Amino acid sequence: MASMTHLYAVLPVTDLEASLGWYTALFGRPADEVVGEETMWRVDEAAWVVVAAHPDRAGGGILTLGVTGLDRILARLTAHGAGHEPVETYGNGVRHAVARDPDGNSVSLAEAPPAESP
Repeated sequence: MASMTHLYAVLPVTDLEASLGWYTALFGRPADEVVGEETMWRVDEAAWVVVAAHPDRAGGGILTLGVTGLDRILARLTAHGAGHEPVETYGNGVRHAVARDPDGNSVSLAEAPPAESP
């Protein structure tokens, strides 16, 4: 069986330039790479979030990211004028919030509870 070594999750948007500010606020930094019409943020050694202009597909993306510093990320989005749904805490302690980009793509942010000390 062939192995798969990289993940590229693509979020389609109507206007790439208009979306870059939102994604820069989400990630807290400019994109790591721009390749043609795709703007990419590395989120792990072999995982990328790609924002690309695909007007016919925009708004239907669903992405969940495991994060640390959820409150800091939400504060950056709020400072940028982007809202988010209320933070929920699940029974297992995971804190979760959903933010939507200008096209309505759903980006869920999930933060695991702090590890307990032995």
